[in-house]
Amino acid sequence: MTDPLIACMQKLKLAWMLENHETELADAARLNRSHHDLLLRLLAGELDAAQARSIQRRLSLARLPASRTLDTFDWNWPTEINRDQIQHLFTLAFLRARQNVVFIGTVGLGKTHLAVALAQEACQHNHSVLFTSAVDIINTLAEARAGNRFRQAMRRYVAPELVVVDELGYLPVDRVGAELLFQVLGERYEKGSTVITTNRAYKKWARTFANDATLTSAVLDRVVHHCETVIIKGKSYRLKDRIDHQDQADPADSD
Repeated sequence: MTDPLIACMQKLKLAWMLENHETELADAARLNRSHHDLLLRLLAGELDAAQARSIQRRLSLARLPASRTLDTFDWNWPTEINRDQIQHLFTLAFLRARQNVVFIGTVGLGKTHLAVALAQEACQHNHSVLFTSAVDIINTLAEARAGNRFRQAMRRYVAPELVVVDELGYLPVDRVGAELLFQVLGERYEKGSTVITTNRAYKKWARTFANDATLTSAVLDRVVHHCETVIIKGKSYRLKDRIDHQDQADPADSD
């Protein structure tokens, strides 16, 4: 016959208590813990386990390409980066204020690393997140429009509290693609935060939006209105080993 206590925990889906209650009961008897302390430990353990599952679920839904943290970012590589500004972003104040963040810099400077780390931090603090690329947004919405699923697909990009749009401007976009990106950014305006990584300064965004000055102006109006712009300068980190090797192979002449 099933123990009524175990049956209750099973019905309530208290997985952590079910696994740990015997140890906690034994420790309580051995250490002379009060009933209050025992109950508190059991509830706290269950709460921590539920929180860990919730974080893992959000990380899974976010579709991050890798695990990244601010601690693993190489601050010494970029020749120009505002460390204080970036560290402040990781307080997530921008997210609570529904502001945007745009990382601007050439390839290989850690823009995506920082964007992923920021998204991961948001997941750890109970925010809904989606990581995607500009090209994936265009392809997904174009396919959804053709299949009469456009509004449903749009909700995927509008609903999360934080959406990371990676690699904006890396590939040419036609008029249809530009309009689809505009719709996403417009729908998210003042409803949620958008983090963008791009290799193009704002003055060159027209190339990304089909060289349409009016459309580009409308996009910038929505993105930059409430926005932290992070400029990163330097050489590509992915070329670092080759650069170091070249420096060793061809040392500078000394007099």
